[in-house]
Amino acid sequence: MPRFVIEREIPDAGKLSGPELKAVAQKSCDVLRSMGPRVQWQQSYVTDDKIYCVYYAESEADVREHAQKGGFPADKVSVVRNVIDPVTAE
Repeated sequence: MPRFVIEREIPDAGKLSGPELKAVAQKSCDVLRSMGPRVQWQQSYVTDDKIYCVYYAESEADVREHAQKGGFPADKVSVVRNVIDPVTAE
């Protein structure tokens, strides 16, 4: 299944409290359960004004459907073509 990186512009995302982040995660998981296995959330990175999410999905359309159903922005959706890390240099 292809992997996607989703860029979500959320002003002051880095200031979201633990309970606020929990509520967002719960909403995302609720939508994922309703969509079945065609979309899977791996993890997200919260920065000052954005959240970058890594998802596995059958298509970009499925990623965007998840965002729409959850009420989340999906400002940019990019398919991951390859992954490199320090082991790649060996």
